[in-house]
Amino acid sequence: MSGRNVGLTATSPSSSTDNSDSGSHHNCDRSCNAAAAAALASFSLTEEASKLCISIDLVAAARRHLSFLRSVAGSPILHQPSAILYSIRRYEEIWMPMMADLSSESSSVPMLLPPLDVEWVWLCHCLDSEHYREYCVSKFGAVLDRPAILDKENEEYAADRCRDIWNDRHPSEPFDFDFDEDNSSVVITSDACSSRGIFASVAKHSELCSFFSDPFVPEIVYLVSARRRYINFLLLMKKSAVRNFRMVPAADIRLMWHTHQSFPGRYVTDMEGMGDLGRRVVGFKDQVTTEEAERTTRAWEVEFDEPYERAGVAMDPPSSPGRLFFNWDALNSDVNRHYKGLQPRFLMEVTVFLKGKWEEKECHKTFLRMRTVRSHKELKLDKSISESSSAEKWRKTWHLYCEFSARGIVIEVRKHGNGFLRNSKLIKKIYFYWNDLLRSTTLTLIRELEFELRALSSVTPPVQAPYLLKTVPDCVTDDSGAMMSDVILKMKRYRPQEGRWLSRTVLDHAGRECFVIRTRVGRGFWRRGADNPVAVKWDERIIEVREGQWSYVASSVGYAPEKVVGVATPAREDSNDRKIVWSLSTGDVFTICWEDGLSFQLQNESSDHSVVLQEGRKLQYQVSENNPEEEEQYITIVRSNPENPDGKATALLNWKLQAIEFLPDEDAVFVLLLNMAILRTISQIRREDIGGLLVRRRVREISPGIRDWGSVSLPANSSNDHHLLLPHFKPWYCNNANEVLASAEANDWRGQNHRYSPAVGKDELYRSSIIS
Repeated sequence: MSGRNVGLTATSPSSSTDNSDSGSHHNCDRSCNAAAAAALASFSLTEEASKLCISIDLVAAARRHLSFLRSVAGSPILHQPSAILYSIRRYEEIWMPMMADLSSESSSVPMLLPPLDVEWVWLCHCLDSEHYREYCVSKFGAVLDRPAILDKENEEYAADRCRDIWNDRHPSEPFDFDFDEDNSSVVITSDACSSRGIFASVAKHSELCSFFSDPFVPEIVYLVSARRRYINFLLLMKKSAVRNFRMVPAADIRLMWHTHQSFPGRYVTDMEGMGDLGRRVVGFKDQVTTEEAERTTRAWEVEFDEPYERAGVAMDPPSSPGRLFFNWDALNSDVNRHYKGLQPRFLMEVTVFLKGKWEEKECHKTFLRMRTVRSHKELKLDKSISESSSAEKWRKTWHLYCEFSARGIVIEVRKHGNGFLRNSKLIKKIYFYWNDLLRSTTLTLIRELEFELRALSSVTPPVQAPYLLKTVPDCVTDDSGAMMSDVILKMKRYRPQEGRWLSRTVLDHAGRECFVIRTRVGRGFWRRGADNPVAVKWDERIIEVREGQWSYVASSVGYAPEKVVGVATPAREDSNDRKIVWSLSTGDVFTICWEDGLSFQLQNESSDHSVVLQEGRKLQYQVSENNPEEEEQYITIVRSNPENPDGKATALLNWKLQAIEFLPDEDAVFVLLLNMAILRTISQIRREDIGGLLVRRRVREISPGIRDWGSVSLPANSSNDHHLLLPHFKPWYCNNANEVLASAEANDWRGQNHRYSPAVGKDELYRSSIIS
């Protein structure tokens, strides 16, 4: 599994539903690998399917195919016509003749791996199966196959061997892709007609890299399911009933089809007797009609009695709405693993389909309710049976995204009551546990409800999702990190506590403490009738991030964690130039200007990344409806580098609510320092406490499991329209984030006056340090 895998543990309806999942990710690799191995071992074919001989390991080949697509992403050979022509010349004049010569000298396919640009042209050409076959036969007398290189060790060997042969035969032509658009003169001396066909194939598949970029696609359990569906798709293609229209392959089937096509020699042999699939199957980026999509779906359901659509599987464009939720790249690393208190989130897509009829006379009084097994007890998605089921076809009833910690979903059959409160009565309930679904070779399960009504649930493999963090006010601490309290004084034999720091606790998506942020505001002691703390100078008002949880010694009194992992120091305050500069311990210099509105600049001489902070929700965080007042609360961090020149959004900050979402490849401490520095600076500029920095007590949060932040989200196109009005079922940054992140206290704690202990210090001390 890319990134970290999710632990699979046995579950049952009577299992404990404790809300703590703090240790679930420690045995992720072992558990999920076992599930993947079980899926591979249990993969079996029907007698009819076994007659279809696929001569390549499609699961291993698909993983290699996806890895190659990721390596090509961002290359100029995808979109620059001159670069494509340059690569086609190398492919036609050097590579293919060389492969033909070597193939004639051996009975097996030469184990050679060409340069990246040539391999991309070769792949695109192979995906146009008929043109590739005709091209090879006309020029070389036989179809040239690609070698089955499915592991890293053989890949390195094949690349090194190919480099040696290439340099020996063509010393004047560099092996590696070395294209300079300003100094290139591309001359294609081979047949212009064939070159145009190859160019069309490359141009057509330019978006192929992004089409399969969902992070769950490389998972073995997903690929095992895709292989099974691809074989069923080929079986369906043999039926005479589907020969009078083009079939539309779903995304997982297209992945396997393209993988199969990428080995043209084997593909021709395996598909013997099947006819030209290129004419009977909708190609990539080909126009899809509604009739073709509906007839494909209907033919599949009639043949296999299961829905064609499922979680993580969309129809080809334009039928597919694109990446609705998993809008981040597949990740192989998490830079935050060394923060022991920061636990990752794992997310999965879930769909539920219903088929059948309900024969009860009082059907109008009966309805279905869906909940999660654990987490988000406020989630109750109700559907009437008559609207959500059909006797003739499978109907998608629910579509949502759940954290793996939710453990599964429950579907309840209920009947409306007749009382004043109209309480409903539970008739029956069925469970779909993630563990059971992930162990299925199809990633689906069917459960019987009542009478002839059946429910089918499907999931995607869980993948590591962006982190969700928010900071909440906490008690004032001294220079040592101890809370200002009589308990601490007594423990220190009544020695006065020195220094004053405003403290905020960082909570993750499940409400767990993972960091403590402290901002220095005062120095000195407090003695009864004697000294009082005084505000420190501007350049001493540092922000520090400490890793870990509070160490409580009595009730809610305790010490901040000892390990300091990040510091932001205000380097300069220049009211005349209207800017403030912060020096971060990460090596970044962060400048905030307010000459003509707010602007942000980040510099780091030791980094090869270009980082831009853009005001508002940008790129994947952009929302269709917004207002300027709400938009100004958000800052999007966009990073770009040579591999990703267009940049990608790695984090979204709401500095007013102190809420953050960031990708695993973005550093948590860096984002926390930026977030607090922005709030401190804007509070200083506007001379008001915007984000509740003056609150010096812990605000009570909603209990975990009641309404967990991010545990359940509904897509924008969900059929549960009446539930989309509830903001906590949407991504937190959509609509009103205040409601999603609201505390358990009914009143607005930011606007209230509270009585604080004299040891904490007078209110003027904090006002002078924060908003003056």
